[in-house]
Amino acid sequence: MTKSPSTLGIILFIATMTIFFIVYGFFSGINYFDISLKANAFVLPLIYAGAAFWSVNTFWRAHKTVSFKQAFKRAFVPMVTGGILSIISIFAFLNFVDTDAKKLLNYQYVQRQKSELDTEYTSARKILKHQKDIDELDQKYKERIQSFTPEAVKGKDMLTLSHFSGYFAAILIFYVVLSVFFGAFFRTRTVHQEITNQE
Repeated sequence: MTKSPSTLGIILFIATMTIFFIVYGFFSGINYFDISLKANAFVLPLIYAGAAFWSVNTFWRAHKTVSFKQAFKRAFVPMVTGGILSIISIFAFLNFVDTDAKKLLNYQYVQRQKSELDTEYTSARKILKHQKDIDELDQKYKERIQSFTPEAVKGKDMLTLSHFSGYFAAILIFYVVLSVFFGAFFRTRTVHQEITNQE
């Protein structure tokens, strides 16, 4: 039995929020940002891709002939529905319910950026031979490190509405690419099957 794309979108939304609150409830400590980043980079894409595949595959099994448009819709609608609802809910939670969690994420984001800068600087300094190059690197590092002073990072917010819109735009590209792939894959199988049957 095939579920409607919007129903699958609601299921994805529930799954996303479950993961969000698991990370929030159990890992909102010194590694909160890193664990959130890993969940968003590895766990959620697999769940969304799996749900999209299941949506198209069950529809194909039920109907046998599926056009590109139908397959694209069956993959895209659940993902975009779950994604939009999740982004709105997470934005509202961090900006209006638990602003301390938002402050922690912002702080850890800045610290991660600073740590990456320090690592790059240290690695680059080890391989440089000429004093002129070392001096130039030191100067660039001093300039960049200024952006991490308490005054510079005060009020820095990566969880604003504009930032969330940017995140969702990037995620939307993933949804479109994945939906195009599934649309082409299942349409190709259908065409191949029809040619085989005709022979």
